[in-house]
Amino acid sequence: MKVGCIGLGDIAQKAYLPVLGVLPEVELHLQTRTPATLARIADGLHLPAGQRHADLDSLIAQDLDAAFVHAPTAVHPEIVTRLLEAGVPTYVDKPLAYELADSARLVTLAEERGVSLAVGFNRRLAPSYAQCADHPRELILMQKNRVGLPEEPRSMILDDFVHVVDTLRFLVPGPVDDVTVRGRVQDGLLHHVVLQLAGDGFTAIGVMNRLSGSNEEILEVSGQDTKRQVVNLAEVIDHKGQPTVRRRGDWVPVARQRGIEQAVLGFLDAVRAGEVLSARDALATHELCERVVHAVLERSGSAA
Repeated sequence: MKVGCIGLGDIAQKAYLPVLGVLPEVELHLQTRTPATLARIADGLHLPAGQRHADLDSLIAQDLDAAFVHAPTAVHPEIVTRLLEAGVPTYVDKPLAYELADSARLVTLAEERGVSLAVGFNRRLAPSYAQCADHPRELILMQKNRVGLPEEPRSMILDDFVHVVDTLRFLVPGPVDDVTVRGRVQDGLLHHVVLQLAGDGFTAIGVMNRLSGSNEEILEVSGQDTKRQVVNLAEVIDHKGQPTVRRRGDWVPVARQRGIEQAVLGFLDAVRAGEVLSARDALATHELCERVVHAVLERSGSAA
């Protein structure tokens, strides 16, 4: 099975290549425009010259069975378009694109061509988060905070807060009929954003504070007088009178803990089986993110 990996930055090196690089049935092809990076990573994986590519044309010419796109978000539309037009089943890091129109165009193109398109919302497959879907969820609280990283609103929301948005969408137990957004923008930079989704019998709140003093990710789901808390995707604390703590095993790979291994294997299994994956649900997350962007900019007086 010929599989391409486009873009060899941190996310590819830390999360995806440790999974792809050890699959015996995969003939891995790497592509980046940075020669030194290509040589270093390909050498580490013991890949021959024919599996190293300096441009996308060379990679696509290999008649790929699947491709993983880990290039910067700004070039996702161009790269994904080329792959889909070549009939290559494609998995792309979130987001599909910064602009909703580009994301919608890519989803439509994939459907028109009958080609799989998957977006890397790995938290849905992280064991600790997947277990929360089996817990009472009258109230859902998720925080994903950072230290000293206020950012331009669109890039912050689409590159990072999108994880919070998608996780809330994944966990809400019914249709959402009310959406509320709050945020603080100062000097063109988004300091924090809060999203509230509500429906019949439930409320879900997502928070991102880029000046929080702590790098942390905390998810809580509660209902029926019980609560499950997940800290940094590694520690699960169940509360029912007394807390019970479960921690990630010492030998559990980070890629498995974060759902990336499951996402990779699931995507490749679908490709082998001839199943065409749709990114239509992922597009709904992008649509909600666009709503958050507009609400934040309107409240700050920065809307175009």
